[in-house]
Amino acid sequence: MTWTLDLGDLDDLARGAALLGTGGGGDPYIGKLLVAEAIRANGPITILDPEELEDDTFVIPTAQMGAPTVVLERIPSGAEPELALAALERHLGRKAGATMPIECGGINSMIPLVVGARTGLPVVDADGMGRAFPELHMETFSVYGVSGSPMAIADERGHSVVIDTAEDNRQMEWLARGITIRLGGVAHIAEYPMTGRQVKDTAVPRTITLALQVGRAIRRARETHVVPTDELARTLSSTLYSNLRVLFEGKVVDVERRTTEGFAKGQATVQSAPGQPELKITFQNENLVAVLGGKTLAVVPDLICVLDAENAEPITTERLRYGQRVRVIGISTPDMMRTPEALATFGPGCFGLDDEFVPVERLSERESASI
Repeated sequence: MTWTLDLGDLDDLARGAALLGTGGGGDPYIGKLLVAEAIRANGPITILDPEELEDDTFVIPTAQMGAPTVVLERIPSGAEPELALAALERHLGRKAGATMPIECGGINSMIPLVVGARTGLPVVDADGMGRAFPELHMETFSVYGVSGSPMAIADERGHSVVIDTAEDNRQMEWLARGITIRLGGVAHIAEYPMTGRQVKDTAVPRTITLALQVGRAIRRARETHVVPTDELARTLSSTLYSNLRVLFEGKVVDVERRTTEGFAKGQATVQSAPGQPELKITFQNENLVAVLGGKTLAVVPDLICVLDAENAEPITTERLRYGQRVRVIGISTPDMMRTPEALATFGPGCFGLDDEFVPVERLSERESASI
Protein backbone atom coordinates (compact mmCIF):
# COMPACT_ATOMS: atom_id res chain seq x y z
CA MET A 1 0.00 0.00 0.00
CA THR A 2 1.27 3.46 -0.91
CA TRP A 3 1.68 5.79 2.08
CA THR A 4 3.05 9.20 3.08
CA LEU A 5 6.19 9.75 5.13
CA ASP A 6 6.41 12.86 7.32
CA LEU A 7 8.64 14.34 10.00
CA GLY A 8 7.18 12.20 12.78
CA ASP A 9 8.42 9.01 11.12
CA LEU A 10 12.06 9.98 10.77
CA ASP A 11 13.48 8.99 14.16
CA ASP A 12 12.08 5.46 13.90
CA LEU A 13 13.04 5.18 10.23
CA ALA A 14 16.65 6.24 10.89
CA ARG A 15 16.96 3.78 13.77
CA GLY A 16 15.60 0.91 11.68
CA ALA A 17 17.80 1.86 8.73
CA ALA A 18 20.87 1.84 10.96
CA LEU A 19 20.05 -1.71 12.02
CA LEU A 20 19.36 -2.94 8.48
CA GLY A 21 22.63 -1.31 7.39
CA THR A 22 24.43 -4.02 9.41
CA GLY A 23 27.03 -1.49 10.51
CA GLY A 24 27.39 0.32 7.19
CA GLY A 25 25.52 2.34 4.62
CA GLY A 26 26.64 5.65 6.13
CA ASP A 27 25.40 7.51 9.18
CA PRO A 28 21.56 7.58 9.16
CA TYR A 29 21.53 10.49 11.63
CA ILE A 30 23.03 12.78 9.01
CA GLY A 31 20.55 11.43 6.47
CA LYS A 32 17.67 12.03 8.85
CA LEU A 33 18.63 15.69 9.21
CA LEU A 34 18.79 16.09 5.43
CA VAL A 35 15.34 14.52 4.97
CA ALA A 36 13.84 16.62 7.76
CA GLU A 37 15.13 19.81 6.15
CA ALA A 38 13.77 18.74 2.75
CA ILE A 39 10.34 17.87 4.19
CA ARG A 40 10.09 21.19 6.04
CA ALA A 41 10.84 23.01 2.80
CA ASN A 42 8.76 20.90 0.42
CA GLY A 43 6.25 18.77 2.33
CA PRO A 44 5.84 15.03 2.98
CA ILE A 45 7.05 12.25 0.69
CA THR A 46 4.99 9.66 -1.18
CA ILE A 47 6.24 6.11 -0.54
CA LEU A 48 5.05 4.02 -3.47
CA ASP A 49 4.34 0.32 -3.01
CA PRO A 50 6.22 -1.62 -5.73
CA GLU A 51 3.11 -3.54 -6.71
CA GLU A 52 1.40 -0.23 -7.50
CA LEU A 53 4.16 0.80 -9.92
CA GLU A 54 3.13 0.89 -13.56
CA ASP A 55 5.29 -1.51 -15.58
CA ASP A 56 6.51 1.30 -17.85
CA THR A 57 7.31 3.83 -15.09
CA PHE A 58 10.93 4.96 -15.45
CA VAL A 59 12.72 4.53 -12.10
CA ILE A 60 16.20 5.88 -11.28
CA PRO A 61 17.63 4.87 -7.88
CA THR A 62 19.74 7.46 -6.07
CA ALA A 63 22.36 6.99 -3.37
CA GLN A 64 25.61 8.03 -1.74
CA MET A 65 28.82 6.07 -2.25
CA GLY A 66 32.21 6.16 -0.56
CA ALA A 67 33.72 5.57 2.87
CA PRO A 68 31.26 6.25 5.75
CA THR A 69 34.08 7.69 7.84
CA VAL A 70 34.54 10.49 5.29
CA VAL A 71 30.86 11.49 5.52
CA LEU A 72 31.35 12.41 9.18
CA GLU A 73 33.75 15.13 8.01
CA ARG A 74 32.08 16.07 4.71
CA ILE A 75 28.38 16.38 5.49
CA PRO A 76 26.38 16.71 2.25
CA SER A 77 24.09 19.65 1.54
CA GLY A 78 21.29 17.52 0.11
CA ALA A 79 21.57 18.89 -3.42
CA GLU A 80 24.20 16.37 -4.58
CA PRO A 81 21.95 13.35 -5.34
CA GLU A 82 19.48 15.60 -7.14
CA LEU A 83 22.40 16.84 -9.27
CA ALA A 84 23.36 13.24 -10.09
CA LEU A 85 19.76 12.42 -11.01
CA ALA A 86 19.52 15.47 -13.28
CA ALA A 87 22.82 14.58 -14.98
CA LEU A 88 21.59 11.07 -15.75
CA GLU A 89 18.22 12.35 -16.97
CA ARG A 90 19.99 14.74 -19.36
CA HIS A 91 22.24 11.97 -20.62
CA LEU A 92 19.32 9.62 -21.24
CA GLY A 93 16.98 12.31 -22.53
CA ARG A 94 14.25 11.03 -20.24
CA LYS A 95 12.76 12.14 -16.92
CA ALA A 96 12.40 9.75 -13.99
CA GLY A 97 8.90 8.93 -12.79
CA ALA A 98 10.18 7.72 -9.41
CA THR A 99 13.36 7.15 -7.44
CA MET A 100 14.24 4.45 -4.89
CA PRO A 101 17.04 3.27 -2.60
CA ILE A 102 19.81 0.98 -3.81
CA GLU A 103 20.14 -0.24 -0.20
CA CYS A 104 17.84 -0.04 2.80
CA GLY A 105 20.53 0.59 5.41
CA GLY A 106 22.12 3.69 6.85
CA ILE A 107 22.18 7.00 5.01
CA ASN A 108 21.26 5.33 1.72
CA SER A 109 17.78 4.63 2.97
CA MET A 110 17.53 8.42 3.34
CA ILE A 111 19.14 9.82 0.18
CA PRO A 112 16.21 8.92 -2.14
CA LEU A 113 13.85 10.52 0.40
CA VAL A 114 15.82 13.75 0.12
CA VAL A 115 15.49 13.52 -3.66
CA GLY A 116 11.79 12.71 -3.39
CA ALA A 117 11.09 15.69 -1.16
CA ARG A 118 13.16 18.09 -3.27
CA THR A 119 11.79 16.96 -6.67
CA GLY A 120 8.29 15.74 -5.83
CA LEU A 121 9.10 12.25 -7.14
CA PRO A 122 7.57 9.27 -5.32
CA VAL A 123 10.04 6.91 -3.64
CA VAL A 124 9.52 3.21 -4.31
CA ASP A 125 9.23 1.09 -1.15
CA ALA A 126 11.95 -1.39 -2.15
CA ASP A 127 15.71 -1.56 -2.65
CA GLY A 128 18.45 -3.54 -4.36
CA MET A 129 20.39 -4.95 -1.42
CA GLY A 130 17.96 -5.79 1.36
CA ARG A 131 20.61 -4.42 3.76
CA ALA A 132 23.82 -2.49 2.93
CA PHE A 133 26.76 -3.72 0.86
CA PRO A 134 29.98 -1.83 0.07
CA GLU A 135 30.03 -2.21 -3.73
CA LEU A 136 27.61 -1.14 -6.47
CA HIS A 137 27.41 -4.45 -8.31
CA MET A 138 26.35 -6.18 -5.08
CA GLU A 139 22.68 -5.58 -5.77
CA THR A 140 19.72 -7.80 -6.51
CA PHE A 141 19.17 -5.56 -9.54
CA SER A 142 22.51 -6.80 -10.88
CA VAL A 143 21.97 -10.41 -9.80
CA TYR A 144 18.71 -10.60 -11.74
CA GLY A 145 19.79 -8.88 -14.93
CA VAL A 146 19.58 -5.06 -14.70
CA SER A 147 22.49 -2.99 -15.99
CA GLY A 148 23.86 -0.41 -13.56
CA SER A 149 25.02 1.93 -16.31
CA PRO A 150 24.58 4.52 -17.59
CA MET A 151 25.16 6.05 -14.17
CA ALA A 152 25.94 9.58 -12.96
CA ILE A 153 28.20 10.71 -10.12
CA ALA A 154 28.11 14.17 -8.50
CA ASP A 155 29.69 16.02 -5.60
CA GLU A 156 29.03 19.08 -3.44
CA ARG A 157 31.11 21.34 -5.68
CA GLY A 158 28.83 20.81 -8.67
CA HIS A 159 31.03 18.33 -10.52
CA SER A 160 29.24 15.53 -12.36
CA VAL A 161 30.51 12.54 -14.33
CA VAL A 162 28.52 10.05 -16.43
CA ILE A 163 29.69 6.49 -16.98
CA ASP A 164 27.88 5.75 -20.21
CA THR A 165 28.78 2.11 -20.72
CA ALA A 166 30.66 -0.43 -18.64
CA GLU A 167 31.58 -3.97 -19.58
CA ASP A 168 29.54 -5.19 -16.62
CA ASN A 169 28.32 -3.94 -13.27
CA ARG A 170 31.54 -4.95 -11.54
CA GLN A 171 33.55 -2.74 -13.91
CA MET A 172 31.02 0.05 -13.35
CA GLU A 173 31.76 -0.19 -9.62
CA TRP A 174 35.52 -0.07 -10.27
CA LEU A 175 35.23 3.02 -12.44
CA ALA A 176 32.80 4.76 -10.08
CA ARG A 177 34.98 3.97 -7.04
CA GLY A 178 38.00 5.57 -8.69
CA ILE A 179 36.02 8.71 -9.53
CA THR A 180 34.62 8.86 -5.99
CA ILE A 181 38.09 8.62 -4.49
CA ARG A 182 39.22 11.54 -6.67
CA LEU A 183 36.19 13.55 -5.62
CA GLY A 184 37.38 13.25 -2.01
CA GLY A 185 36.19 9.82 -0.90
CA VAL A 186 32.44 10.37 -1.02
CA ALA A 187 30.02 11.26 -3.83
CA HIS A 188 26.36 10.88 -4.82
CA ILE A 189 25.05 8.73 -7.62
CA ALA A 190 22.10 7.88 -9.85
CA GLU A 191 22.32 4.36 -11.33
CA TYR A 192 20.46 1.22 -12.42
CA PRO A 193 17.82 3.08 -14.48
CA MET A 194 14.98 0.61 -15.00
CA THR A 195 11.28 0.11 -15.60
CA GLY A 196 8.63 -0.51 -13.00
CA ARG A 197 8.43 -4.09 -14.24
CA GLN A 198 12.13 -4.59 -13.58
CA VAL A 199 11.73 -3.15 -10.09
CA LYS A 200 9.02 -5.70 -9.32
CA ASP A 201 11.14 -8.53 -10.73
CA THR A 202 14.47 -7.69 -9.07
CA ALA A 203 14.06 -5.53 -5.94
CA VAL A 204 13.68 -6.57 -2.31
CA PRO A 205 10.16 -5.28 -1.58
CA ARG A 206 8.88 -2.93 1.15
CA THR A 207 12.16 -2.34 2.93
CA ILE A 208 11.40 1.31 3.77
CA THR A 209 8.33 0.01 5.59
CA LEU A 210 10.52 -2.65 7.20
CA ALA A 211 13.02 -0.08 8.47
CA LEU A 212 10.16 1.91 9.99
CA GLN A 213 8.76 -1.21 11.66
CA VAL A 214 12.16 -2.15 13.07
CA GLY A 215 12.78 1.35 14.43
CA ARG A 216 9.35 1.40 16.04
CA ALA A 217 9.95 -2.02 17.61
CA ILE A 218 13.12 -0.82 19.34
CA ARG A 219 11.36 2.32 20.60
CA ARG A 220 8.35 0.31 21.74
CA ALA A 221 10.61 -2.06 23.68
CA ARG A 222 12.19 0.87 25.52
CA GLU A 223 8.82 2.41 26.35
CA THR A 224 7.31 -0.86 27.60
CA HIS A 225 10.51 -2.10 29.30
CA VAL A 226 10.71 -5.38 27.39
CA VAL A 227 13.88 -6.96 25.99
CA PRO A 228 14.51 -5.15 22.69
CA THR A 229 15.78 -8.23 20.87
CA ASP A 230 12.59 -10.10 21.84
CA GLU A 231 10.48 -7.30 20.39
CA LEU A 232 12.64 -7.21 17.27
CA ALA A 233 12.31 -10.98 16.83
CA ARG A 234 8.52 -10.72 17.06
CA THR A 235 8.45 -7.89 14.55
CA LEU A 236 10.69 -9.67 12.06
CA SER A 237 9.04 -13.08 12.36
CA SER A 238 6.26 -12.16 9.89
CA THR A 239 8.61 -10.51 7.36
CA LEU A 240 11.12 -11.75 4.76
CA TYR A 241 13.74 -11.41 7.55
CA SER A 242 12.12 -14.00 9.79
CA ASN A 243 15.01 -15.28 11.94
CA LEU A 244 16.86 -13.30 14.60
CA ARG A 245 19.57 -14.79 16.80
CA VAL A 246 21.46 -13.15 19.67
CA LEU A 247 25.09 -14.01 18.91
CA PHE A 248 27.09 -12.42 21.74
CA GLU A 249 27.12 -9.83 24.53
CA GLY A 250 30.11 -8.03 25.93
CA LYS A 251 32.41 -5.02 25.80
CA VAL A 252 34.26 -3.70 22.78
CA VAL A 253 37.93 -4.13 23.70
CA ASP A 254 39.57 -3.28 20.38
CA VAL A 255 38.71 -1.62 17.06
CA GLU A 256 41.13 -1.63 14.13
CA ARG A 257 39.82 0.58 11.34
CA ARG A 258 41.35 2.20 8.26
CA THR A 259 40.01 4.06 5.26
CA THR A 260 41.48 2.52 2.13
CA GLU A 261 40.45 2.05 -1.51
CA GLY A 262 37.30 4.03 -0.81
CA PHE A 263 36.13 1.77 2.03
CA ALA A 264 36.26 1.67 5.82
CA LYS A 265 37.89 -1.70 6.55
CA GLY A 266 38.80 -3.33 9.82
CA GLN A 267 37.90 -5.58 12.72
CA ALA A 268 36.22 -5.16 16.10
CA THR A 269 36.83 -7.41 19.10
CA VAL A 270 34.16 -7.97 21.76
CA GLN A 271 34.87 -9.69 25.07
CA SER A 272 32.36 -11.04 27.59
CA ALA A 273 34.92 -11.47 30.38
CA PRO A 274 38.71 -11.59 30.67
CA GLY A 275 40.09 -14.97 29.62
CA GLN A 276 36.92 -15.95 27.73
CA PRO A 277 36.76 -16.45 23.94
CA GLU A 278 36.44 -13.16 22.07
CA LEU A 279 34.06 -12.35 19.25
CA LYS A 280 35.81 -11.00 16.15
CA ILE A 281 33.73 -8.97 13.69
CA THR A 282 35.34 -8.23 10.33
CA PHE A 283 33.90 -5.34 8.33
CA GLN A 284 34.22 -3.55 4.99
CA ASN A 285 31.88 -0.61 5.58
CA GLU A 286 29.40 -3.30 6.70
CA ASN A 287 29.87 -6.20 9.14
CA LEU A 288 30.82 -9.28 7.12
CA VAL A 289 31.49 -12.15 9.50
CA ALA A 290 31.29 -12.79 13.26
CA VAL A 291 33.62 -15.47 14.62
CA LEU A 292 33.77 -16.73 18.23
CA GLY A 293 36.67 -18.96 19.23
CA GLY A 294 37.19 -20.09 15.65
CA LYS A 295 33.48 -20.80 15.05
CA THR A 296 31.52 -18.68 12.59
CA LEU A 297 28.27 -17.42 14.12
CA ALA A 298 27.02 -15.41 11.13
CA VAL A 299 28.34 -14.45 7.72
CA VAL A 300 27.39 -12.18 4.83
CA PRO A 301 24.81 -11.82 3.26
CA ASP A 302 22.98 -12.42 6.56
CA LEU A 303 22.89 -9.32 8.74
CA ILE A 304 25.30 -8.87 11.64
CA CYS A 305 24.19 -5.92 13.78
CA VAL A 306 25.88 -4.39 16.82
CA LEU A 307 23.45 -2.83 19.30
CA ASP A 308 24.05 -0.77 22.41
CA ALA A 309 23.47 -3.21 25.28
CA GLU A 310 21.32 -0.76 27.26
CA ASN A 311 19.05 0.92 24.72
CA ALA A 312 19.45 -1.31 21.60
CA GLU A 313 20.52 1.65 19.48
CA PRO A 314 22.34 0.28 16.40
CA ILE A 315 26.04 1.17 16.22
CA THR A 316 27.64 1.74 12.83
CA THR A 317 31.19 0.59 12.12
CA GLU A 318 32.54 4.16 12.06
CA ARG A 319 31.09 4.76 15.56
CA LEU A 320 32.41 1.60 17.23
CA ARG A 321 34.58 2.56 20.20
CA TYR A 322 36.57 0.89 22.95
CA GLY A 323 34.51 0.33 26.09
CA GLN A 324 31.05 0.17 24.51
CA ARG A 325 28.78 -2.49 26.03
CA VAL A 326 27.11 -4.21 23.11
CA ARG A 327 24.78 -6.99 22.05
CA VAL A 328 25.51 -8.56 18.66
CA ILE A 329 22.64 -10.10 16.71
CA GLY A 330 22.31 -12.00 13.44
CA ILE A 331 19.28 -11.67 11.14
CA SER A 332 18.42 -13.84 8.15
CA THR A 333 18.17 -12.28 4.70
CA PRO A 334 15.33 -12.95 2.24
CA ASP A 335 15.49 -16.12 0.14
CA MET A 336 16.18 -14.13 -3.06
CA MET A 337 19.47 -13.05 -1.46
CA ARG A 338 20.54 -16.65 -0.75
CA THR A 339 20.32 -18.11 -4.25
CA PRO A 340 23.51 -19.35 -5.95
CA GLU A 341 23.37 -16.32 -8.28
CA ALA A 342 23.08 -13.94 -5.33
CA LEU A 343 25.88 -15.61 -3.35
CA ALA A 344 28.12 -15.38 -6.42
CA THR A 345 27.60 -11.59 -6.27
CA PHE A 346 27.66 -10.81 -2.54
CA GLY A 347 28.42 -14.03 -0.69
CA PRO A 348 31.47 -14.56 1.57
CA GLY A 349 33.88 -15.32 -1.28
CA CYS A 350 33.17 -11.93 -2.86
CA PHE A 351 34.85 -10.30 0.16
CA GLY A 352 37.86 -12.60 0.24
CA LEU A 353 36.43 -14.67 3.10
CA ASP A 354 37.10 -18.41 3.31
CA ASP A 355 33.76 -19.09 4.99
CA GLU A 356 31.04 -21.00 3.20
CA PHE A 357 27.65 -19.32 3.51
CA VAL A 358 25.47 -21.08 6.04
CA PRO A 359 22.21 -19.39 7.13
CA VAL A 360 22.42 -17.81 10.57
CA GLU A 361 19.55 -19.93 11.86
CA ARG A 362 21.46 -23.12 10.96
CA LEU A 363 24.73 -21.82 12.42
CA SER A 364 22.98 -21.05 15.71
CA GLU A 365 21.49 -24.57 15.77
CA ARG A 366 24.97 -26.03 15.27
CA GLU A 367 26.32 -23.88 18.10
CA SER A 368 23.48 -24.91 20.44
CA ALA A 369 24.01 -28.58 19.59
CA SER A 370 27.74 -28.32 20.40
CA ILE A 371 27.17 -26.86 23.90
